[in-house]
Amino acid sequence: MKVCIIGGGLTGLTAAHALSGDAEIDLFEKQAVTGGCLSSYTFGTFSIEKYYHHCFSNDTAFFSLLNDLGLSGRLAWRSASTGYVAGDRIYPLTTPLEILKYPFLSLAAKARLAYLVLRARSINTAGLDSITAEEYVKSVLGDDVYRSFFEPLLNAKFGENRHDVSAAWLISRIAIRSDRGTTGERLGYLDGGFCQLIDALEGSIRKKGGRILTKTPVTMLRRKSAAWEVNGETYDAIISTIPPQELERIGGPATGPIRYQGAACATIGLSRDIAGGIYWLNMKDPAPYGAVVTHTNFIPWEQYGCHIVYLASYFTGSLPQNADRHMIGDFCRRFSVSPDEILWSRMAVDPFAGPIYTVGYRSKIPAYQHDGLFMAGMFSLSNYPERSMEGAVRAGNEVADLIRRNVLHG
Repeated sequence: MKVCIIGGGLTGLTAAHALSGDAEIDLFEKQAVTGGCLSSYTFGTFSIEKYYHHCFSNDTAFFSLLNDLGLSGRLAWRSASTGYVAGDRIYPLTTPLEILKYPFLSLAAKARLAYLVLRARSINTAGLDSITAEEYVKSVLGDDVYRSFFEPLLNAKFGENRHDVSAAWLISRIAIRSDRGTTGERLGYLDGGFCQLIDALEGSIRKKGGRILTKTPVTMLRRKSAAWEVNGETYDAIISTIPPQELERIGGPATGPIRYQGAACATIGLSRDIAGGIYWLNMKDPAPYGAVVTHTNFIPWEQYGCHIVYLASYFTGSLPQNADRHMIGDFCRRFSVSPDEILWSRMAVDPFAGPIYTVGYRSKIPAYQHDGLFMAGMFSLSNYPERSMEGAVRAGNEVADLIRRNVLHG
């Protein structure tokens, strides 16, 4: 039994790992390396993810995968502090006292916001898919909380699409990040980097006879009797992890487009900490990036020999020209960083970084199975209403189980 997997991100690698040994696996990845958004840069003595990553305390499928690959002992839990940048000033927002001192919300507004955060995990998001996040926040917390706190966050994450984002996404986002104490949010990270997970998945797939074909985009697929033809080769089943509209473009089924946005992430090595010890800084004022994520205020900088900062930006359509230059230039001005303090920089761009969770998104989620072809990825139900490594692993496992039941043993 031959199975083709299109896309070597975490979902594709998980599905290949689950099916290798039971089926003959060919995994196609158009980039030079696998991992997708979880791929890494390597700098001799260390590796660092191209896009910031961490896991959460309820990521049970992800933990099971780590255990299966012998990586559980590398998982470390740390506290991650947060803050806001407004008027080129950093406002810490981790401890209760810091939140009380934040000047852009009244005491009553802070109390309403705290109440929502505390009850977020108990809110049923099923009924929130049909209402925008803007409408929900304004009705529950008031216009002042929306304008001063949530609108900058939504604008940084979704830009011009922020008015269409559903309340289901927002509440899920709050809930997934609500495991926090007085020292910050509790997040998990693999000591040595998530590159170890990608390497272990690749090793498992190859050990069990699977092939990983990098620099090999799928340019054509078509139905061939009871099988599928991919780039001229016949397969009994296909798993596609790429966006549905991209699959349709190369010959896949028409399941309806899902709106995606791109991500542009500048990673910078610095000679000092510019964030006052804070891990995650959201930008309240307009900037060419929405967040400044100082990885080395989460993982000790001594592991890297420098301080590492991510500048996170999202875009719809085409990325503006010279985006990296504008991002780094604004960062240097806003945080008083001189050019000689920048030790190195890299820019990662993914035009399909993730779906935009607009109102009504749930009804657009394609089923896993379509006429002998299987689809799983960021767009899947396991990643709704917020995508995560947990959702990617679950999607890969669930589609592999379907193939095992319906194709291998059907």
